[in-house]
Amino acid sequence: MLINSVLQWIGAVFIIAGHILNAMGADGYNIAAFTVGTMLFMVWAVRVANTPQTIVNIVAITTCTIGLYRAFG
Repeated sequence: MLINSVLQWIGAVFIIAGHILNAMGADGYNIAAFTVGTMLFMVWAVRVANTPQTIVNIVAITTCTIGLYRAFG
């Protein structure tokens, strides 16, 4: 399906942006980019019933939430 492909590609762009921001030392903004990318991959994983990827995304979103709180909270 087209929507699944779009979710993955936009998610990939945000994950790549997170890595670039991380390398630039943009603390907080890198985590925000990772969070958006991970949420998009989470939607895709649920849509295609990919349980292992869903679990990875739950852990990643939890980690990102903690990081966002520490960066901006």
